[in-house]
Amino acid sequence: MKHEKLPKAAGLAREISAREAWRVFGIMAEFVEATERLAGIRPAVSIFGSARVAPGSPYYQLAEKTARLLSDAGFAVISGGGPGVMEAANKGAFHGQGLAVGLNIDLPREQHSNRYQHIGLRFKHFFTRKVMFAKFATAFVILPGGFGTLDELFEALTLVQTGKTRKMPIILMHEPYWRGLIAWFRERLVGENMIDPADMDLVQVHDEPQQVVDAIFAFYEKRGFEPSPAEREVLLNL
Repeated sequence: MKHEKLPKAAGLAREISAREAWRVFGIMAEFVEATERLAGIRPAVSIFGSARVAPGSPYYQLAEKTARLLSDAGFAVISGGGPGVMEAANKGAFHGQGLAVGLNIDLPREQHSNRYQHIGLRFKHFFTRKVMFAKFATAFVILPGGFGTLDELFEALTLVQTGKTRKMPIILMHEPYWRGLIAWFRERLVGENMIDPADMDLVQVHDEPQQVVDAIFAFYEKRGFEPSPAEREVLLNL
């Protein structure tokens, strides 16, 4: 009886292998399209935050104002392309001088594309989308959000800490929301030697939109926004 089932198992394995191979081509296509369409958008700032924030809420207004200032200062603004903080970020940039970019992904409950996008891309895979957030970013700005926002925050911190992307500002907005997390970083991560004390310098906390713009310009004041040859090599291997 066991031997009779083997041919079916082998056939199923071949089918799965073939589907995986075609899936790789789909992943490659996402990388190629996104790289081609985003090649000219630097300098750009990736903004993250909750999809559940309603228009007109304080976090929505904060994201919109911050994105507008960044856009008028010459930055493209990249968001996840959906509702909430993502919509606010795209909206602020859309009505400013820079480009509004949305990296959209289908989610069962929350994700639909907002209408404030000069460039809109759609991804099937989270990991290809996350690469694009990092690959073209000059800075990361993180507003209040849930698991997805925390995922992007820790992804950014890990990439910069490990040298897998170039050093850049990672800015948390609205200090009261992040206060407990920053305290936990100091008490647990630094206190128990899980990270170096200097790693705390990787993240900044600001409350006002103009402070975010000023912090980004201050970071690049002596070196300019263009990646160095060594940084370009790092980004190629991201």
